[in-house]
Amino acid sequence: MSSSNRSFVIGTYDAQKGDEVVTIRERVAADTLVRVRHALAWSPLVLVLAGCGASVHQAAGTLPAAGSPSCRTVTRAGNANVAVAAVVRSSARAYRRPGAHPFARFRRLNVNGFPTVFRVLSMVRGRGCTPRWLRVQLPIKPNGVTGYVRASSVETGRVRSRVVVDLSAKRLTLFRRGRRALATTVAVGSPATPTPTGRYYVNQRLIPADADGPYGPAAIGISAYSTVLTGWTQGGPIAIHGTNEPWSIGHAVSNGCIRVRNPVLRRLFKVTPAGTPVVIRR
Repeated sequence: MSSSNRSFVIGTYDAQKGDEVVTIRERVAADTLVRVRHALAWSPLVLVLAGCGASVHQAAGTLPAAGSPSCRTVTRAGNANVAVAAVVRSSARAYRRPGAHPFARFRRLNVNGFPTVFRVLSMVRGRGCTPRWLRVQLPIKPNGVTGYVRASSVETGRVRSRVVVDLSAKRLTLFRRGRRALATTVAVGSPATPTPTGRYYVNQRLIPADADGPYGPAAIGISAYSTVLTGWTQGGPIAIHGTNEPWSIGHAVSNGCIRVRNPVLRRLFKVTPAGTPVVIRR
C-alpha cells in the first residue's frame, strides 16, 4: 500500500455546532483516489454526520503473501509495525464464525457514501493456502466488535502508521514503520462525555470547507462511538480533528473527540490512511 498510503478523500462541510451534528457537502476530488487493484469511483453526495463531527473513508493494497511454508490454517494479519486494511468490493456480510448466519451486512459505500473499510486481524486459509475468510474489526457498535467476512468480498492493503492516545497524559503519539514520528498534547473528552478507550482504526477522513471552524483543517474519524451520546446522529462517532479553540488543548473538555492543534493535525492527516490502528488508553 505504499503507493497509495497518502491517498485520501477530500470533502467540505458546514459546521452547525462545535462537536455536534454537522452537514457535509461532499465534492470528492483530488489528491490520489484510493487504489486497490482498480480505481474506486466517487460521486457528489450530501451527508449528515454526528458525534464530534468528522466522517470519511479510505483504504488500499494487496494481501500479504503466506509467509509460512506450512501455510497454517489461521494466520495473524500484520504485525506490530504493519496493519492490514480491507475495503469492500461490492457488498460483504459479517459472521460470528465462518459460515454461520450473518449478523451485519455492508455495501461498497457506507451510509455516508464512502468505501466501507475494515481492519483485518487474522485470516483463515483454505486449500492451496488461499485466504477464505478474514477476521476483521467492524465500524459498528458495540465498540471493537469483530466478525468474519469472506476474503473474496474485499480488497486488502498494508498500513504502516499507528496512533496511540493516552487520555491521562492527554498525549497523542504517531508511529510510522514502528518508529515514533510525532508526539503532541491533545484535548480529550470531558468527565461527562468521555473519550472511549479501546483498540480502533481510522475509517473516516475529511477536509472542512472552513479551516478556521470548530474542526480545524481536517478530521480523522475512527471506528469508535461515544458511549454516552447514543442519541446523536449515527450514534455519535468519534474523531481526531483540529480546533478553533486552541485553549482547549491539554484539557478534558470535548464531547469525546480528540482535538489537536491545527498545524499538527495537518501533519497527522497526511500519514494516517484508513485502516491505521488507533489505540486509546487511560
